[in-house]
Amino acid sequence: MDKKELQKKIGAKIKQIRISKGISQQDLAALCNMEKSNFSRLEAGGTNPTIHTLYIIAQNMSIELGEIL
Repeated sequence: MDKKELQKKIGAKIKQIRISKGISQQDLAALCNMEKSNFSRLEAGGTNPTIHTLYIIAQNMSIELGEIL
């Protein structure tokens, strides 16, 4: 799996969990102290999030980091 494919897979997983929890993209971005446009790019696989960013996202969705990975 190359870098771009991995980014898309992680972004899709974040989106899937977010939607299943009924959290809007705008709300989760705000909770994570991110701009909505940056969060949108992350979910689309357009950015390479750091482990810390993924940790913050997981915390704000009340899940374990491993659920994203």
